[in-house]
Amino acid sequence: MPEMDLKHTFIDKLHALCQECNPSPALSPKMLMFNESLARDMGLEYLIQNSNECLDLLSGNKIYKDSRPMAMAYSGHQFGHFNPQLGDGRAHLLGEIIDKEGNLKDIQLKGSGRTPFSRRGDGKSALGPVLREYLISESMHVLGIPTTRSLAAIHTGEKVFREEESFGGIMTRVASSHLRIGSFEYAYKNKDISMVKDLADYSISRHYPEIASVDNSYLAFFAAVCNQQASLIASWMTIGFIHGVMNTDNMTISGETIDYGPCAFMDAYNPSTVFSSIDVNGRYAYSNQPAILTWNLTRLAETLIPLINKDKDESIKLLTEVLQLIKPVYTNYWLSMMRSKIGLSKEERSDIELIANLLEIMEEEKTDFTLSFRFLSKSLIGDSQTVRTLFNNSRRFDGWMMIWKERISQEGITEEKIAASMDKVNPLYIPRNYKVEEALKAAVFENNMEPFNKLYDVLQNPYQEINGLESFSDPSPESKIPYKTFCGT
Repeated sequence: MPEMDLKHTFIDKLHALCQECNPSPALSPKMLMFNESLARDMGLEYLIQNSNECLDLLSGNKIYKDSRPMAMAYSGHQFGHFNPQLGDGRAHLLGEIIDKEGNLKDIQLKGSGRTPFSRRGDGKSALGPVLREYLISESMHVLGIPTTRSLAAIHTGEKVFREEESFGGIMTRVASSHLRIGSFEYAYKNKDISMVKDLADYSISRHYPEIASVDNSYLAFFAAVCNQQASLIASWMTIGFIHGVMNTDNMTISGETIDYGPCAFMDAYNPSTVFSSIDVNGRYAYSNQPAILTWNLTRLAETLIPLINKDKDESIKLLTEVLQLIKPVYTNYWLSMMRSKIGLSKEERSDIELIANLLEIMEEEKTDFTLSFRFLSKSLIGDSQTVRTLFNNSRRFDGWMMIWKERISQEGITEEKIAASMDKVNPLYIPRNYKVEEALKAAVFENNMEPFNKLYDVLQNPYQEINGLESFSDPSPESKIPYKTFCGT
């Protein structure tokens, strides 16, 4: 049986930012989900063929002889308040592997037991959050949004205690890296400039090698991270995704979405939507996500001041100039994506007003975010009634439609082709909150994976309408109780 060819570049180069520790063996592990497609991309086909070996490895019951599992150290601003000592309290990074495209990827077990950073926690994860992250992260991947990936979800056969007793679970997460803004905050708060420099050099080498030789590579590095994060948040906004806990320890240097705790997809369009049970003041509401993007990146900028220029004031000036570009860069990404959603490929100055007016009407009419955009294309192929029904046959929406169709006529493309292009960027099937909860309830409390597997399969093909799957595109049933999500700790 071959072993993973694990690399350990993070330990070798940044040992001060981690502590080696082994995962805790699972009592009676059972594989619930295994991502064969991802395994093939990672060059791990042999794991597919040997389920017992795979189960032992990904449950923490077997440690390869060349493996050096470790937990990463990092700090973080949580809901605006700085916590100097966080770190992986329930996750073990097994190492890195080179995938078939030559990219270095982290392989991490999440929910695999105590680490030196667990504090008073048990290091375990409940099964529900494990399955939730598996489902939503893989859905985000198919939707084309940069994200960590899920390789496996395991039932540990153990009980864990949170708000209530539940079964335990372990998820295997694959990421371009687990470097976070909080990683830089940890190095900086220790007043160790050499550690910040080593971390920046490692980040550049791993994620932005093209800037290694440019003048002031650290400033270029900061600009590159800002650009990646601006693109990421714009993609969240245009798909109606609410992360729920945009703390600096949950924002990656690579620009991938990470940590699917209290996240959810918006139903009826409402910019102030909050799902997280712990976000009582709405800091991470849907409409606040772009502003939090700049706030978080400002925290990263603070850690890089000593690297940019020997003159502190000059460093702050240069970093501030980059920070001031984040909003326009984000807006450009968002506007480009939103143009595509309403069928526009050419650029007109009035487009932003056209999009803003549509969103205003959607908020006023409380229309479903996903279906509003998806059904809009139907009006270009002879069915205007379906989308009008969503808007309660609003006269204001009818007026907007007239202006939009006039704008569409300027594209110089047939309406059929425009409709087809819209359907390629506006999904019909998303992880509807009530569908996710139904699937998790059946899996966790009824030992029935069938609803979860069905939902997962539907979400793997989100853009193509399939007869018989109408229930997976239906808006959430109205409820007097607002939908709430919870962290998986």
